Amino acid sequence: MLQGSLLEFADKMNEVMPGIIQGFARRQADELYKGKITLPQFLILDFLSQQGESRMTDMAHFMHVTTAAMTGIVDRLVGYGYVARVYDPEDRRIIKIKLTSKGLELLKKINQQRRQMIIDIFGKISQVERRDYLRILMRIHDILNKEDKA
Repeated sequence: MLQGSLLEFADKMNEVMPGIIQGFARRQADELYKGKITLPQFLILDFLSQQGESRMTDMAHFMHVTTAAMTGIVDRLVGYGYVARVYDPEDRRIIKIKLTSKGLELLKKINQQRRQMIIDIFGKISQVERRDYLRILMRIHDILNKEDKA
């Protein structure tokens, strides 16, 4: 019974998730959803805002990609002026990536627009439903993070 219930849940999730993702994307007016930057690029900007200057290997590890793939992502962000390469004054072989003021402004703009979209959508459900939804999302977040560290 439990297994069948879990299968039904998985089928229903497969059914509704594309529509939810599409609905969120339609409501986004920011650069992320207009195709100006990609989701991996956004994740790197967010990573740098939280971690500060970072080495390419640290970012590649965070994204679960090779350093070569990360170099491609960073090259595009450097080209847009959102990040800059910083050389270690004591060892020029060490290069770190840092968020520029332009990158920080873009990140703030995207986050403000996403925040407003969340308010618009979740303002239509009760506070109890929002609390339950957030509790479940936080639990899923914890499960995914635990698996990533294993």
